[in-house]
Amino acid sequence: MAGDAGRGVDDPAVGPGGEARELGETSRTTARAAGPAFVHPSAIVEPGAILGPGTKVWHFCHVRSGARVGAGAVLGQNVYVSGAVRVGDRCRIQNNVSLYDGVELEDAVFVGPSVVFTNVRRPRAFRSQHGAFGAIRVGRGATLGANATVVCGTPRPLCIGAYGLVAAGAVVTRDVAAHALVVGAPARQRGWVCRCGGDLGLADAPRPSLGERRAPGGGGRRAAVEGRWSCAACGDIYGVEGTRASLLLGRGEGEP
Repeated sequence: MAGDAGRGVDDPAVGPGGEARELGETSRTTARAAGPAFVHPSAIVEPGAILGPGTKVWHFCHVRSGARVGAGAVLGQNVYVSGAVRVGDRCRIQNNVSLYDGVELEDAVFVGPSVVFTNVRRPRAFRSQHGAFGAIRVGRGATLGANATVVCGTPRPLCIGAYGLVAAGAVVTRDVAAHALVVGAPARQRGWVCRCGGDLGLADAPRPSLGERRAPGGGGRRAAVEGRWSCAACGDIYGVEGTRASLLLGRGEGEP
């Protein structure tokens, strides 16, 4: 990653006294924005990067040309965004995260401190793999806990479903279902979570999911439980069928 080239007082993101200021529609020498965006003086936003209105780019970030960051997003200290990356509206990316080519975040994704995204499955220092990067898609409202690692998918993207929750330190090597809670290395599902982040519990009598029953003799996959699940925190009701959870009745104030 390139070092900090610095910003002078003539830079549109720096006020007369050297303080950070908003970067707006008229400040196109550093980035194009659909409305006011804030860029800290120590950050680098290359020409051709697009920042949505209300987005904040904090200390020592580097946003490459071609990158698109939606409205109301926050890039914490030392975040790197490569040129082919897409970041949705209202995403929060905490300190020390690098988003390499092939990563796409839908709206309202939370990325915890020092989360790692890869884009090559078997890297070698002496072998260039530009143009053959793997991909990662993170669905709307999903959360990735601190120090989690997400290994890219190839030839198709690895997908983390909407409102999925990846526990701190988990290593994700395969798709995560919408609303699934995954933990460990490699990450495995340990439950379901509401869009508000609360745990889901069974709201009525369980029934085993066809195709998910334990094999004779105790081996094979653990039986999934179908039925209605509810969130104690906000009251939302979900239906679980097989390996999928979907909202049936929204009572709370979760992300719409």
